[in-house]
Amino acid sequence: MTVFGVDAVQSAGTGELVVGAKDIVTPLARELARERGVTIVVATAHVATTPAAPANANGSARPSPAPVTPVFTPPTSNGSRTPPTPLKPPAPALYRRGAPLHPAVTPAALQQPRTRRPQLTGPAKSVGRVVVVGAGHVGMITAMKLAEANIIEEVVLVDIAEGLAAGIALDLTHSTALLGFDTTIRGVTSLADAGPADYVVITAGRARQPGMSRTDLVEVNAGIVGALAREAAAISPQTVLLVVTNPLDEMTHHAWQASGLPADRVIGMAGVLDSSRFQALAGLAADSPASAVKALALGSHGDEMVIPLSQAQVAGSAIAQALPNTQVTALVDRARNSGAEIVGLLKSGSAFFAPGASAARMVLAMATDSDEILAATVRVRGQYGITDGYVGLPARLGRHGLREIVELPLTPDELTAVRTAATKISERVADLERVTAAS
Repeated sequence: MTVFGVDAVQSAGTGELVVGAKDIVTPLARELARERGVTIVVATAHVATTPAAPANANGSARPSPAPVTPVFTPPTSNGSRTPPTPLKPPAPALYRRGAPLHPAVTPAALQQPRTRRPQLTGPAKSVGRVVVVGAGHVGMITAMKLAEANIIEEVVLVDIAEGLAAGIALDLTHSTALLGFDTTIRGVTSLADAGPADYVVITAGRARQPGMSRTDLVEVNAGIVGALAREAAAISPQTVLLVVTNPLDEMTHHAWQASGLPADRVIGMAGVLDSSRFQALAGLAADSPASAVKALALGSHGDEMVIPLSQAQVAGSAIAQALPNTQVTALVDRARNSGAEIVGLLKSGSAFFAPGASAARMVLAMATDSDEILAATVRVRGQYGITDGYVGLPARLGRHGLREIVELPLTPDELTAVRTAATKISERVADLERVTAAS
């Protein structure tokens, strides 16, 4: 017995592969034979036995028939001698082993914009296209949550790594029947291929590693974010930029300057994430659903994060009635350092699910012209006694970005903390400007 694999099929060219009756042809070899038009034939010897020769009428014996010469018959499922038609496109078993892709299923075929399809029964699509730059974990979750909302015509993932965005886009597309949405999802390697967009979410950049602070990333990520912001504004001059890349506050200010877009259309995602972290931790501590905790994280996305406890509630009551002050202070500190805590636990990489969901939440708030108050990194113009610069503040977002900064009645200490955060951010932005000017 001999086992015939793909090497034997490749050696056969476009002719025949002859195997014995007891030989084995591997499934992959059969698939490849179908692709290449190679006929697999089995040598089956049909040798007739010689029965006792009957007598003729005169009693003499008839001559014995000659033995049947062995014949070759191709093994087909329907009994015919015609080999099966090659599969079109090829069987996916070949792809898993690195075979060349059929043109119908190459990444290029999955990157082209498609014509508008009939929508599922449900809310009308309110946004044409959202582009998510960076197909890492954060970008992937952002794209997934945006697509699931089913109010966007098309979500496009962009990543310079060949095939990465297209592969994730295809994987997400495979979930449409499972999750009940019909958003088109594409993956491309450039903003130009993505096309003009209503919103561009920038998640691209280097992630934190254990022992690194967000500030450690400033130089390398400034180059990435600045270039992307300029290109996004050139392709989509009416777009809204949502910055997710760390260090968040500095990168948002840098994206605004690099893009040339109005400040109301360049916003940073941080407060939604930090607010959610505090809500989750406080809910666990108070044995209450996180959704019953109301709190906003203002200031910076880092050491100067401020959660005004005068505004925080648990199940409609002041948070001080649900938890001791010392415990609440500890929860604020843990929320402030949650990113580093997750980095330390993961060992490699950083948080992605909550950041991605937070970015999607902000885009959807804008897309639906929501009236809700969210914490966002926005450019302030005198509110809270801060003259200028980007800082995390309560805001209402709309279709075209920032609608308004909401001024809450903070205590003097809370107001001082927010102003201090704004000052610290401005100092770091000034340092960034000196670095980028020198490079």
